[in-house]
Amino acid sequence: MHSFIPPERFFAYLTWTEIQEMPNKENVVIIQPVGAIEQHGPHLPLIVDAAIGVGVLGKALSKLDASIPAYALPTLYYGKSNEHWHFPGTITLSTETLTAIIMEVGESIYRAGFRKLVLMNSHGGQPQVMQMVARDLHVKYGDFAVFPLFTWRVPHITKELLTPKEATQGMHAGDAETSIMLAILPDQVQLDKAVAEYPPEQPEGSLLSWEGKLPVAWVTKDISKSGVIGDATTATREKGDRILESVSDGWVQVIKEIYAFR
Repeated sequence: MHSFIPPERFFAYLTWTEIQEMPNKENVVIIQPVGAIEQHGPHLPLIVDAAIGVGVLGKALSKLDASIPAYALPTLYYGKSNEHWHFPGTITLSTETLTAIIMEVGESIYRAGFRKLVLMNSHGGQPQVMQMVARDLHVKYGDFAVFPLFTWRVPHITKELLTPKEATQGMHAGDAETSIMLAILPDQVQLDKAVAEYPPEQPEGSLLSWEGKLPVAWVTKDISKSGVIGDATTATREKGDRILESVSDGWVQVIKEIYAFR
């Protein structure tokens, strides 16, 4: 049931009495991985975002000093994925449903006496939801520190391993995600079906972008026929191993800082 999470760090394996008697609960770091079940091109499974989150978190928690109390909640596999719903297999929650679920999970964690909650989101279509819920939880409970974090925003070396075009335009199911999936779930990657497809380029000098400071709203079928936005053909297991190590090292650093945060 714990997947890649070290069993001693898996919140759901604790008993209620162990939680009741846990010392220093206000500084224990509780981490909620949030993923998605959505298309990732013809070569990757639907579970990519959730798998990356759990894979990275499991690796980070296995490296974390045992003296730092941190626990992973069971992964929330479904997310807000309606930008991909034109591709069969995608399962999506509405913004309202995802908001309600995260709010109620947060309230349950607060009620148990914990005061630090990390929303570890791995799906690029819902960081804003995490940010709004985190703010609402803190407004409701003033001593509740909630951290709406994106899995890929910690320090890591991934862009150093990508081509310049992929580093700036690869957004979904491209080199980075395919490589790290080769490290996490290699048997579920069909590399022979990998493709390269980039979104249409904006006119030279345009202030607008698909993702950036001045974005336009889009759904995947607007900019990709395959569901891939990037180049999956250049992915390798060697790159994936390096990415997994680097991103998980970043998460070790972040968890340490959250534990020390006052």
